Amino acid sequence: MSTIPLTKFGAELLKQELHKLKTKDRPEVINAIAEARAQGDLSENAEYDAAKERQAFIEGRIAELDSKLSAAQIIDPTELDAEGRVVFASTVQLEDLETGQKVQYQIVGEDEADLKLNKVSITSPIARALIGKYAGDVVGVQAPAGVREYEILEVLYI
Repeated sequence: MSTIPLTKFGAELLKQELHKLKTKDRPEVINAIAEARAQGDLSENAEYDAAKERQAFIEGRIAELDSKLSAAQIIDPTELDAEGRVVFASTVQLEDLETGQKVQYQIVGEDEADLKLNKVSITSPIARALIGKYAGDVVGVQAPAGVREYEILEVLYI
């Protein structure tokens, strides 16, 4: 299995979700199944079916998180020394050359990506265009409306 890059923060979020699933959600669904089973005829018991479906989802998510965390390569951006180059976990300040608008993105793993928090996936078009570049470089990013050009203003490891 190949490694999955995660920032230190992203790995912590996955660990918290896994802990909640194992200590809170799993026992709740087990109790719900027991209560539904106590009501008698399981062939027409919608509560039992719903609880079993929820249990399957929880167990699947637990297995998925266990797998991701065991294959994770956790990267702390504060410990990076990429000599000013854009790499995974770095934060990049950009200026849209057409509009002059300035934006800042952190390049993160797929599970951590959240555009509202300015975190873009390593597999996104903008991240792929930025990787390996330096401050002062101009990059073209394929967007739905066509190619957009950005100048890299600064690369931070925060």
